[in-house]
Amino acid sequence: MQIKKCENFCSDSAVDSLLLLMSEEDCGELSSLPSQLSNLIPTIKELISRKDFTGKKGKLFRLSLFDSNIKNLYLIGLGKSEKINLNLIRDSLAWGFRTIGRDRNKNVAVILDRFKKCGKLSFALGEAAGICGYVFDKYKTKDENYEPFSLSEICSDLYEPEEFEKGLKVASAQVYSREIANEPGCAVWPETLAEKAESLAKEYNLECEIWDENKLKSERMGALLAVGSGSKNPPRLIHLTYKPANATKKIAFVGKGITFDSGGLDIKPDNFMLTMKGDKTGACNVLGIMKGVAELKLNVEVHGFLSAAENMPSGSSYRPDDIITARNGKTIEINNTDAEGRLVLADALCVASELKPDVIIDMATLTGACAVALGKWRAGLFCNDDELANKILKSSDNSGESYWRMPLEDEHIAETLKSKFADLTNCGERYGGAIFAALFLKEFVGEKISWAHMDIAGVDFNDKEYGVYSKGASAFGVRTCLDYVMNL
Repeated sequence: MQIKKCENFCSDSAVDSLLLLMSEEDCGELSSLPSQLSNLIPTIKELISRKDFTGKKGKLFRLSLFDSNIKNLYLIGLGKSEKINLNLIRDSLAWGFRTIGRDRNKNVAVILDRFKKCGKLSFALGEAAGICGYVFDKYKTKDENYEPFSLSEICSDLYEPEEFEKGLKVASAQVYSREIANEPGCAVWPETLAEKAESLAKEYNLECEIWDENKLKSERMGALLAVGSGSKNPPRLIHLTYKPANATKKIAFVGKGITFDSGGLDIKPDNFMLTMKGDKTGACNVLGIMKGVAELKLNVEVHGFLSAAENMPSGSSYRPDDIITARNGKTIEINNTDAEGRLVLADALCVASELKPDVIIDMATLTGACAVALGKWRAGLFCNDDELANKILKSSDNSGESYWRMPLEDEHIAETLKSKFADLTNCGERYGGAIFAALFLKEFVGEKISWAHMDIAGVDFNDKEYGVYSKGASAFGVRTCLDYVMNL
């Protein structure tokens, strides 16, 4: 996506489209619009008088223009002025650009200077530009009527090159994660994730270490091995390292990488198995974060761990009632093979803790209970450190990805972690399932390490487009985590 700065859209060179963001108040008082739109004011006034467009939030109106150097006018409503913020601007830009590109426009002019009070507009413009055109359609046959996304140039009255490029890089990280997460289980398995990590390491000069099934055995990774035991595709632990010369902090990200989750011997019903290709989203997000950190050249040492396995039923699968031993020596009684994500994370959290980082953040499509509690548009955040939680929630506000901090202390739920035959059991009762899973993970985090767990079940996959999100994998969490690292 190319960008250039323009001052007067109605007199500069011709453009295919003009995108104008308007509040309800703008529609009531057109004098608030920029003076360079004077040629279009009568047209916009007529649309408003006919109530074709009123500035209501979530409304988009397109008008083809004649006798103008602008071919198409796109109006997007922002709602009430007092509720306009950077996230709404970013979402509206992404929606507008997506629509404009699909309508076969090659370029767009957009007026942003009037929203300067909202904050980092050039950064948000870069994010919207980098995300807007993404769609996962590589497996669809393209006929002669196929119209690819055509938008390739943006002209704006507000453009800070460095901030725009940062936004593009953050968007690129999210798109990269989406592309892998959208792939079906027949195309991506643990070894594939390892290959993608090696390719990423080569491109960005990262360190990359892969533990195959033999190394996993020698390294006492009993929980990860158990989950992968039923598949012909063996598990992998993948470790990427970004280490600048004068790093100020050491951060570790850990991602759940279940490349397909059938539930194992406790097999899922057929309708619950759909979209389980997305159970690797946490690991895909870690790949995206590592790409973003490297491209942004941040002054923080960052480690990315992908704990990858395929959870399948077979004669070699781990079973209910099995007792397995994790890397830190804790024994776990298995009472549900479909509670596998916490097992692969357990071993990876042990390895990450051995590095003694300042912070560990894990992310996983972990529990249906979290999705039931918070819905499809908000993730759960569990944290053992108030300061870390507040920083992540601040980054959440910056990125527009919504989290809700959940309780991590519950003596009654903690009591259900205990097993009669082992140190822990891997699954508790139905109620409080997300808290149980977080308390389970806490058992594998090293002492005195600040740790956060992001339960992204429910937000990892979109049934429909909205804001910066296309259908399919969302890569929810990538932009929040990158914002967190950027602000250390």
